[in-house]
Amino acid sequence: MLNKNEELYVVNKIESLQDFYERLKIRHPDVTIPSVETVTNVGHFGVFKRSTHCSAQPSPYNRRDYYKISLILGSGILHYPNQRIIVKERGLLFTNPNIPYAREATSETQAGFFCLFTENFIHNRNESLRESLLWKLQGCPIISINQHQEKIFMELFAKMMAEMESMYVHKYDMLRNYIQLIVHEALKVQPPDTYVRENNAAVRLTSMFIELLERQFPIGSTDHILELRTPHDFAERLAVHVNHLNHAVKEVTGRTTSEHILKRIATEAVALLSHTEWNVGQIAYCLGFEYPANFNIFFKRQMQCTPRFFRRERVPS
Repeated sequence: MLNKNEELYVVNKIESLQDFYERLKIRHPDVTIPSVETVTNVGHFGVFKRSTHCSAQPSPYNRRDYYKISLILGSGILHYPNQRIIVKERGLLFTNPNIPYAREATSETQAGFFCLFTENFIHNRNESLRESLLWKLQGCPIISINQHQEKIFMELFAKMMAEMESMYVHKYDMLRNYIQLIVHEALKVQPPDTYVRENNAAVRLTSMFIELLERQFPIGSTDHILELRTPHDFAERLAVHVNHLNHAVKEVTGRTTSEHILKRIATEAVALLSHTEWNVGQIAYCLGFEYPANFNIFFKRQMQCTPRFFRRERVPS
């Protein structure tokens, strides 16, 4: 198991699509890297077999600037800011630009597929698909599947790989449709109450709030100071009255805007205490606390212990 000094627990910059392909090329020099020149207009899409592209080395802990859907066949661990998810045998993983994470393989055999694509590949072409990828699946990044469901997803990914090799003039529209099918098959696996939400103004505003909140993280350096910390900050950025924002968020999620903000700051505090060597004062400053004592009070209310106690008891030496 990795310790806190190893690569997995370094808070890095946001990984771009180009960064991903360069990292892939280092591990697999024989791999043909797709062109990313189309990112600025029609967007970018790529689909690959995990058996030839996955590495035993853990992926860096950071946020990506692209979406990724992975059909994972093999065991592993997913590291998120506030949780550690064990993947056993098989699962469908959705990641988006909002949430930082790292992946660690724990079995020698890693099979399946993954596809990755940029925001503009789906934006303005299918807003409901984008909402599903950003919102409906955000709280459940990994979906456990059985053998029958595995076969369905394997066939969809195989069709995407075949379509990528075709000369069909509308193949990227076909690929967007395959992504849509994967999302719908994934939503069918989940209990209905985990994703059925009315597509109204409150949901759209809440989605924008959550996205704006998450885009502030992870904190990548001691010079990175949290900018938006109160409901008024978010309401001003979203150009709505704070009462309207609070009502929408409470209606859709059952939690107040402040509760979301405080929980996310606490989650980042846990990540920084666990994954960096920064002192408590530096972490407090990055999270917008003028004085470490105020951060200590906040952290104790959220986590029922002080930052120093948490680091001493929870982080392995």
